[in-house]
Amino acid sequence: MTRDAAAGVRPAAAYDRTPVLAVTSGEPAGIGPEICLALRGRDFGARMLVLGDRNLLAQRARALGLDIAIRDFDPGAQPGRDIIEVCHVPLAVPCVPGQLNPANSPYVLELLRLGMAGGLDGRYDALVTAPVHKGAINDAGIPFTGHTEYFAEGAAARVVMMLVGGGLRVALATTHLALKDVPAAINAKELTLTLRVLAAELRARFGLARPRILVAGLNPHAGEGGHFGREEIDLVNPVLKQLRDEGMDLIGPLPADTLFTPAVLRGGDCVLAMYHDQGLPVLKYASFGGGVNVTLGLPFIRTSVDHGTALDLAGRGTADPGSLFAAVEMAVEMVHHSGGLHARNGAHAA
Repeated sequence: MTRDAAAGVRPAAAYDRTPVLAVTSGEPAGIGPEICLALRGRDFGARMLVLGDRNLLAQRARALGLDIAIRDFDPGAQPGRDIIEVCHVPLAVPCVPGQLNPANSPYVLELLRLGMAGGLDGRYDALVTAPVHKGAINDAGIPFTGHTEYFAEGAAARVVMMLVGGGLRVALATTHLALKDVPAAINAKELTLTLRVLAAELRARFGLARPRILVAGLNPHAGEGGHFGREEIDLVNPVLKQLRDEGMDLIGPLPADTLFTPAVLRGGDCVLAMYHDQGLPVLKYASFGGGVNVTLGLPFIRTSVDHGTALDLAGRGTADPGSLFAAVEMAVEMVHHSGGLHARNGAHAA
């Protein structure tokens, strides 16, 4: 879509050491543990650390017929390409592939907590997350909306969800909301903050000197001049004018049904969709299994796979690790663009 080959980011500048990336292994009954095992033997230009139960990883490796050495992470030890380094976190109860057990939900959240803590204190240059199962966590009596919201709350940060893949970058003005709640969640303050975070992160994390953002309208045909709703007239246009006056390069509001056409996409670096299912179906159609979910606005780099736990594939050895590989590769490139983990802290506080 973009003027700089949006399937990835621009070539990275030199980095003064090998980055350390933490990878959470996600829901233990899903494919997270086995796609983490697939990291063994691949050169990502970074040292990989898997957060999870070492015994679970070893059991899954044996069940899949994989001869993999698993050892506890030691920052002072020499890493090996044929070794999976682990920060051991014990399961609460034994796990059977494909069978959810809400009793392990505190374990899943502990992986996220440890990954976030390591990102915040600088032990990890980036955090990559395997999928979790929101339903299982909520069934355990723990309110949980998603990774994005969890990290935003834990880091006290204003964040933006963006997915990258298939030649597209698509960010969201709202994330995991019922459709009926979307219009009330989009106001001038929130839309302004979202666009400021998005533009700042595209500059700092993706190397775009002056990112051009294509902004979708909320209503069909971007409101059709007020006939299908006045949000574009009363809300979106004034915000875009204010930010354009400040120097941002913003196009829109554009009708979403024609925004995702080649001629329009060629004119931008990123799309801002107003709600989850306005933008992500297009991106996932173009890239499912190879896309990357990025949380922008955190004081550390966080990327993730673009798929769920795939319980039906767990333990079979058929899960495709492509999205995890893409998430790791993007995290490493973002580290290079950022010049180190803490170079961006506080860059766009509200």
